Amino acid sequence: MTRVSRHYVLAAGGTGGHLIPAFALATELERRGHHVALITDDRGARIPGKPSFLPAHVLPAGRLGKNPVALFKGLRAIWQGRAMALRLFESFQPSCVIGFGGYPALPALLAAQSAKIPSVIHEQNAVLGRVNRLLAGRVNAIATAYPAVERLAAKWADKVHMVGNPVRAEVLELRKEPFPLLDEDSVLRVLVTGGSQGASILSEVVPDGLAMLPPALRHRLQVTQQCRPEDLEAVRARYAGHQIPAELGTYFEDMASRLAEAHLFIGRSGASTIAELTAVGRPAILVPLPIATDDHQSANARELVRAGGARAIKQTSFTPKELAKQIQAIALKPEALANAAHASWNCGLPDAVEDLADLVESFGGEPIMDVIRVGRSKAQAATAAAPVASARIPTARASAGQENGA
Repeated sequence: MTRVSRHYVLAAGGTGGHLIPAFALATELERRGHHVALITDDRGARIPGKPSFLPAHVLPAGRLGKNPVALFKGLRAIWQGRAMALRLFESFQPSCVIGFGGYPALPALLAAQSAKIPSVIHEQNAVLGRVNRLLAGRVNAIATAYPAVERLAAKWADKVHMVGNPVRAEVLELRKEPFPLLDEDSVLRVLVTGGSQGASILSEVVPDGLAMLPPALRHRLQVTQQCRPEDLEAVRARYAGHQIPAELGTYFEDMASRLAEAHLFIGRSGASTIAELTAVGRPAILVPLPIATDDHQSANARELVRAGGARAIKQTSFTPKELAKQIQAIALKPEALANAAHASWNCGLPDAVEDLADLVESFGGEPIMDVIRVGRSKAQAATAAAPVASARIPTARASAGQENGA
């Protein structure tokens, strides 16, 4: 069946958590022959990874603070942004406007409702965000990344579609690859990141925690760690003092390839991080950001932890001793790490971007498909077809020379 080319507008706040799935959807819609535009703020327009075909329109987007002066300024900015979005819609004529959360999405979706243009929101986290809560009752459909989402009212159930969280194409490609070979003598590759800005708590705790591992495990370590610029030299000195080889940087452009090589991830539990870990099938030690709105990072981690693909440590309990204890529980034996990797892989929803695009395309002519059922059935089929952990990851008898990168 030949698709009719349509126009779609994506609206997202200026963080990677909002924009990465927006970029993935834009790429899929463009592949299907549609025209796509992005509405964001100044910060979002500078986020790396925006597809070259995707024009970005920067709109005012005020925050709704409690202070009366701040509230007035925020409402004025939202109203200005709404007016600008309406002018864009007059020329672009979108079939649907899709919001990914964050305050920059608010004026665009308010404009869509004023112009009677269908609208969809996508919630990346396991807790419905503030802007999405404001809009949930007004939009045509709500796409979610988790089977259970907190703060999502039961009265909206009829328009909820569980599709998953779209990830970058280069990461999704890694799902087809086996977990890196590992036995009791192999190099154990650990990847440590704290989100787009890094996290000082990881720089403070991880080197000393790795140093507390039993010698048989510690002497096999090869660490790649993202750090804040101000932490870089101190972390380098700590690893040198512990005689643990480590590659450090403030930003890694080839994060997908580093994730492909990793046996264990240590870091935050943002929505995009969880989606990429489960897409690839990597076990993790997760330290949810305690100041995240509505503690959504803790909620994001629960499904993966329950499945056995990760262990979570509250930041208040995140000490070198506790980290070493949790690493031993998940990684002391190759088969334990293999089982955790397989559990993580099983939590992935690789069809997320296709299911979200199907939902979006349904506005403009094609009937809405039930992507709750379709998305889940695809994931179950993939799980049933997946090789068992012992087939994907070698036993302790495998040759150390065969491990990835040897």
